[in-house]
Amino acid sequence: MLPTPKVRSRQINDSDVGGVADLLTKGFRIRSRDYWRRALEKLGSHPTPAGLPRYGYLLESGGVPVGVILLIFSSIPANDVATTRCNVSSWYVEPEFRSHAALLISQAIKHKNVTYVNISPAMHTRPIVEAQGFARYTNGQFVTVPALSGTCVDGTAKVIGIDKPPDAPYEASERELLAMHHDYGCLGLWCVTAERAHPFVFMPRWVKGVVPCAQLIYCRDIEEFIRFARPLGRYLASRGRPFVIVDSNGRIPGLLGAYLDGKAPKYFKGPQRPTFGDLAYTEAVMFGL
Repeated sequence: MLPTPKVRSRQINDSDVGGVADLLTKGFRIRSRDYWRRALEKLGSHPTPAGLPRYGYLLESGGVPVGVILLIFSSIPANDVATTRCNVSSWYVEPEFRSHAALLISQAIKHKNVTYVNISPAMHTRPIVEAQGFARYTNGQFVTVPALSGTCVDGTAKVIGIDKPPDAPYEASERELLAMHHDYGCLGLWCVTAERAHPFVFMPRWVKGVVPCAQLIYCRDIEEFIRFARPLGRYLASRGRPFVIVDSNGRIPGLLGAYLDGKAPKYFKGPQRPTFGDLAYTEAVMFGL
């Protein structure tokens, strides 16, 4: 009887991309191999913080990938101090090697100074996610028509795109974030006042394939979205996106809309609880989920 090949966990390298795409295609039959190749290409060019995995980790047996977990490590602007966040994304282990899945997960979430998020856990995996130490930080989503919100107290606030720098102070890291998300297909905007330029990112979506809307992907703080909801809403509505989806735990004071409890709950683990309206550098925008 031949000995069972040793199973080990290691970082995914550039040379592993083809085998990883094959494995993910097998594990997620609703996604094509081209989808996973594009996702891995985006990870390959993503500005991953130094010393952290560019793609994630794999389980290997006899030189063949038998398990994989994709990780998106990013530096996120937060109150003028960048924090490190990791979106724990797609993972799959071949059935005969699932006794080794804990090795893969322990490697993936071992950095104590990193905040990990899981933004799309399937219903049947949520107990597993919670057992790994993740806590839910959003229970649902709020759908609003921001153009119909109360009058903006900043009467001179104007909304502009990212084609030119705003004529007000802003952080260079925020301009980079807007530019990168523009490349991902999102809409990057500045809401400019005399005091500073406030960054916002929205992702165009179609609800049930027919209702045009936008999802709030990034803002410095949800209070800033509430503050500038009216001019932002008018800008989006004039471009055919009157509805905006925001992660929340209930109705958002100051905004007109409806709360959908239990819709797309999200989890985190680590030192910094994510804020509502911050899905920057996650699979939602990079992979197109």
